[in-house]
Amino acid sequence: MRWRLAPVAWPIAALLVGYPIWWALGFGGLSVIVVAIPMAVVLWRRRPVKVPPGFGLWVLLLTGQALGALMLAESPPGTYGDLSQGRVVGHLIRLTMCVAMLIIVLYLGNLTHQELPQLTLVRMLGALFVATVAGGLLGLIAPGFEFTSPVEMVLPDWLGGNSFVGNLIHPTVAQTQKVLGHALPRPEAPFEWANAWGSNLSVLAVWFVVGWWVYGEARHRLVAAAVLAVAAIPVVYSLNRGLWIGLGLAVVYLVFRLGARARVALCAVSAAAVLAVLLSPLASVITKRLDSPHSNDIRAFTVTATLAAAGHSPVIGYGNTRNALGNHRSITTGKTQWCDECGHPPLGSDGHLWHLTIAQGFVGAALYIAFFAGAALRYRRDRSPIAMAGVLVMLLVLFYMLIYDGYFTPLTLYMISFALLWRGSLTKGSP
Repeated sequence: MRWRLAPVAWPIAALLVGYPIWWALGFGGLSVIVVAIPMAVVLWRRRPVKVPPGFGLWVLLLTGQALGALMLAESPPGTYGDLSQGRVVGHLIRLTMCVAMLIIVLYLGNLTHQELPQLTLVRMLGALFVATVAGGLLGLIAPGFEFTSPVEMVLPDWLGGNSFVGNLIHPTVAQTQKVLGHALPRPEAPFEWANAWGSNLSVLAVWFVVGWWVYGEARHRLVAAAVLAVAAIPVVYSLNRGLWIGLGLAVVYLVFRLGARARVALCAVSAAAVLAVLLSPLASVITKRLDSPHSNDIRAFTVTATLAAAGHSPVIGYGNTRNALGNHRSITTGKTQWCDECGHPPLGSDGHLWHLTIAQGFVGAALYIAFFAGAALRYRRDRSPIAMAGVLVMLLVLFYMLIYDGYFTPLTLYMISFALLWRGSLTKGSP
């Protein structure tokens, strides 16, 4: 597989293929802001700039996000906390990242297919999938591995010491959680947290299959099959039910979209994969996880409280998350010796939709849904492999927004997938 890449396309290659390096340096999910600068320079030199369908929706979403700053000092009933540096920093980082997302989409759409072929971009995403699988295995083998990044070393204490910022710039390979009643590692490298690893892996798997299986030769398909088989190990041990459901939804989608012969092959492969997992030690892990829905009550509490809080500022929200009074177990406001889980769950932390609801109001949430749902509807009739994969990712976005925070690397991959759909509609033909 030979990549055809013009010099002007190096920023996207640096972002995707070089992402593990960004992560090690401490930029991680913030790397998209860095590479957006040279991308903006490219766009400036190429005026006038083409814009994609749905561009206005994203601009309105950004506008609402900026207006949310006016409410950062306010706290709705049922929450507590004064205006702090962390609240302001979180809002500014998210706003800057969403601007960078728009720049990336415009940049990709304004590169010609000679400068950056569709298949080359798809295979860059596939390369990141391999790195994600490797990071997942590392998280299981050496869950305690972490180190101080160069970015941490140079940031002032008031910024680097913020828990939100620290989570973005401090490289760790796993989160240790008591999901099954005892401490277990959940892989997260090279991303921000375990749930981001899960959603990212599923999206990247879609593009890996397209680049290495659909458009690959026989030897590439053998490699792809081996990588996907190995990926099953961290997928199961991630204990990530959302990831499991997302992969299942992807199979169901493809069953309805593929032709008869491909549909039969997919069903056969899926059945063989499920059987192999059920006959392996991985089956007991899945069973234990399904029998331990420890997060259900937490999510129910935070979602209900988030909707109630958002009702007090339904148009522009509150600019960021808020801390709830008490939680699903206790009205106490902090951890105790007898309840180490009685902290303050941030409202809007259990799904991107809920974050948007409290941070940008019901209007912001509706704009986000309209953007990605509109893309899925707009390109649904295109039956090329890249278009079908792109529509699948748009549908996964709409599912994951209910359970996962979309900020940073997940949203980056969502928007690059959107850009692939848009680029495909601009020039039909060979990928």
